[in-house]
Amino acid sequence: MTRDERNAKLKELIKERVLVLDGAMGTMIQGYKLTEADFRGERFKDHPVDLKGDNELIGLVRPDILKEIHLAYYRAGADIAETNTFGATVIAQADYKLEDVAYEMNVVSARIAREAGDIAESETLGRVCFVAGVLGPTNRTASISPRVNDPGFRNVSFDELRAAYKDSTRGLIEGGADIILVETIFDTLNAKAALFAVDEVFEELGIELPVMISGTITDMSGRLLSGQTPEAFWNSVSHVKPFSIGLNCALGAKEMRAHIDTISRVADTNVSAHPNAGLPNEMGEYDESPEQMAKLVGEFAASGLVNIAGGCCGTTPEHIHAIAEAVKGKRPRVAPTVEPKLRLSGLEAFTSA
Repeated sequence: MTRDERNAKLKELIKERVLVLDGAMGTMIQGYKLTEADFRGERFKDHPVDLKGDNELIGLVRPDILKEIHLAYYRAGADIAETNTFGATVIAQADYKLEDVAYEMNVVSARIAREAGDIAESETLGRVCFVAGVLGPTNRTASISPRVNDPGFRNVSFDELRAAYKDSTRGLIEGGADIILVETIFDTLNAKAALFAVDEVFEELGIELPVMISGTITDMSGRLLSGQTPEAFWNSVSHVKPFSIGLNCALGAKEMRAHIDTISRVADTNVSAHPNAGLPNEMGEYDESPEQMAKLVGEFAASGLVNIAGGCCGTTPEHIHAIAEAVKGKRPRVAPTVEPKLRLSGLEAFTSA
């Protein structure tokens, strides 16, 4: 099946049922208990800095592990797999002095996810598996100063982010991604740089893929780190006409529900939710069982709030299987008809009378 055929199928399926996104890549990689030597492999054995923890390297040094993880999620019931490219930008990879392989990370990770999807499709007649090429937030923020005593200082510019995201987007498309997913957005300006870059790449290549956007509410304040409410965030990015808007990470499903409800009410596109497996315990681990999480996420679907559901930190194929079962047979959310008005966004949303 070609990419165009898969994208036509994606638009067809999302009208029929709630689609399932996969779970936590980091959680699964941690389960392999990889050592520094594993992250280095033969190719990077003489690299000058430590590489353990650079999960985006897995596609280059242990592609077997990455394919195994993607297959586990597809077989658990995921319709969409996210590429292992959360930190695969020249900006994030600078911490490991691996800026020169960031592009390759995107190509290879997308290719491995596509290979896993093809295997899963071959196992079930008529099944279609999608690959979402992930653009993570980077480890820098364009809106907030990292220096307490110098609020005007920035350690990254919009154009630097834009260039990094263009590089990664090209790699994801070359590798075979069906969707571009800008996720775990804590700074809306970073997201705007990503979305601008994606649009530029689409125009340059003469291609257009569905774009998913997913923000993260960083704490119980109900705002992104850069200060916006969910509705203001939507107003900030709605101009790109995304395939979906939603939230992931930071919160468990219980804490996320009210914010998903808000987005569901105001967004005239599909809505996604992939929360953590509850809030982290004192050890930074996630304790919510597949059954507990599926009950909460299943209620999102039963209440007509979502079109795409999945998991983030702490979620495993068992969680995704339980969520897939919980949303099965539930009607997908129907987007509201939003009255045309002037809608602006600072930290709060503003709608003209």
